[in-house]
Amino acid sequence: MALPFFNSSAKRDSIISVDLGGRTTKAVHLQKKADKFVMSSYALLDAPIYEKALSAEMLSEHLKAVCQALDTRTKLTTLVIGVNDSIVRHAELPSMPLDDMRQVLRMNPKNYLQQDLPAHVFDCFITTPKSSANQAPAKNGNGVQKQRVLVGGAKRQLVGDLQNAIRGAGLTADSVVPSLVGPVNAFELALPEIFLRENVALIDIGFRNTTISILQEGDMVLSRTVAIGGDKLTTSLAEAMGISYAEAEGIKVGMASEVQPHLEPIITTLGRELRASIDFFEHQHDKTVSQIFVSGGTSSSELIRQLLQAELMTSCNIWNPAAAVQSALAPHQAAELDAVAPQLTVAIGAAVAAL
Repeated sequence: MALPFFNSSAKRDSIISVDLGGRTTKAVHLQKKADKFVMSSYALLDAPIYEKALSAEMLSEHLKAVCQALDTRTKLTTLVIGVNDSIVRHAELPSMPLDDMRQVLRMNPKNYLQQDLPAHVFDCFITTPKSSANQAPAKNGNGVQKQRVLVGGAKRQLVGDLQNAIRGAGLTADSVVPSLVGPVNAFELALPEIFLRENVALIDIGFRNTTISILQEGDMVLSRTVAIGGDKLTTSLAEAMGISYAEAEGIKVGMASEVQPHLEPIITTLGRELRASIDFFEHQHDKTVSQIFVSGGTSSSELIRQLLQAELMTSCNIWNPAAAVQSALAPHQAAELDAVAPQLTVAIGAAVAAL
């Protein structure tokens, strides 16, 4: 599932994928050899600190640091942008080439996306639900064939600034990808049988937000963002226990008995919001979500997964987005991969889409 906004004409057999998180930047260097994906290195760095907007110059310097940490000569780069800087929507468009779809959306986004989005760029991914794979495309009242399309969008100025920042770091801009599609791509690679055959929910707990994407036999049919993430959990814990943010961050994952009473209220709120999305899907499609898969750094907490599971009333599983990726990592990184892999979910998914 690719929603890249732009693509270079370069041949892709190796790429740097950078997930610009709110607190931590996650990056991977991925190669494609025959039909296999190979990870050569990964990096987790503190995200740049800025007041209003991240300047192109600051981002360029940060990307240089990312490349140094990855220790790679690869120049082709894809950047992941978060839910606050991008949109991902489903739409029905007339059957036409992708370039024409982008142009139609640019000229009249409100007609297809129910929102005025001036000065945006768009990309499209044509979805073919399993249930309709052998059916003729639907037609509207005028007999025009329609296609169900996943649409990604971002402000043109932002995309241009990101391209300039990539070039300023001495890299080649390949694509800019919405973070929402990263877990879906990574999940398809890691657990293809479940992806194709079951109805599952993917929950990614980020720094500022948590996203949920519901997949119906390989088709992403619903997505939503909840404004509760790891930062909110840590802040709430610090306030409830009268400790510093740094202390709260240190004990959030590892001290279950001490933190459970203080985390439970905010996890309950998050769980109810996520459950509402699952209920909506189940009522609309008359299907049941069989499993929930959780990613993001906070997902490593067994307590948090248990609290979510109690609220969602469905099994919540941690999964490894690098499970189907071959390792060419240095020994010290290979030893730590299983522990950090949940944080790399979005970066891996964006790299897979690019390759």
